[in-house]
Amino acid sequence: MLGFLVNILEQGFIFAIVSLGVYITYKILDFPDLSVDGTFPLGAAVTAVCLSKGVNPFQTCIYSILVGMLGGAITGLLHVKLKITNLLSGILVMIGLYSINLRIMGKSNISFFKFETIFTKVSIISPVVLVGLFAIGVKVVLDLFLKTKLGFMLKAVGDNEQLVTSLGVNKDTVKIVGLMVSNGLVALGGSIMAQHQGYAAVGMGTGTVVIGLAAVILGEAILKNLKFVKATTMALMGAILYKIAIGGSLRIGLPPSDLKFMTAVIVIIVLGTNNVNFNFNRAKREKSEVKTVVANTKSVQSLQ
Repeated sequence: MLGFLVNILEQGFIFAIVSLGVYITYKILDFPDLSVDGTFPLGAAVTAVCLSKGVNPFQTCIYSILVGMLGGAITGLLHVKLKITNLLSGILVMIGLYSINLRIMGKSNISFFKFETIFTKVSIISPVVLVGLFAIGVKVVLDLFLKTKLGFMLKAVGDNEQLVTSLGVNKDTVKIVGLMVSNGLVALGGSIMAQHQGYAAVGMGTGTVVIGLAAVILGEAILKNLKFVKATTMALMGAILYKIAIGGSLRIGLPPSDLKFMTAVIVIIVLGTNNVNFNFNRAKREKSEVKTVVANTKSVQSLQ
């Protein structure tokens, strides 16, 4: 039982990093970015190549972040420069990255059993502690980033694009930066997941966006009444709660082939519950959203 819980926490912390990336696009920018299904295995693919060449595994994580940011930048440029819809931009990048990931690895999967990873590099630290430190570290850095001038602009763009433009801020650049940060975090999650599992596979990113979204929604639905809990903390806890739900499903005998269906059920239940609650709290939420827009606007104006 203890081993089961430890494995749940390890998986949960890794996907917490992914959920923090998804949080930026879906909750802050309101951008349905499907390119994360491509940047997640992209991080794993770059990790596979770097580790096979003897690169330091921690340095490999940095390279994964950089290539993930590049993928996010391409999605943003397709949207803001070529005027392709946000949904289609993400789909195009996701499709293109499948072939690119296959080209990077040279084959559909690569095992890491002969390579040094972050877990063998610092073997004195338990894997669950190591991935927990990664997840908490990413959360803290993201919180600090969102308090900067660029972070305030990012939230303001998600609230009201026209208002940000009237303040003389280039909303397109802010969007691209947001997508770069988001996909960089997702690629980092892919790198750590590959090193944790011991292999990288070109198809390991399938459903990543749904899992990340499920974690964000689940965390918000359960912890939203706790005013002192930050949104990033909700996303992190949501990933762990999601993995607990999936792990519990396996423990009661649900076939692994049904896990995607279970994910869909979790998202439907949480979204359905939120929509019902929305009908009763609509006025309250609209008032809160207005306050948020005003606060972000004042923050951007004070920073100019």
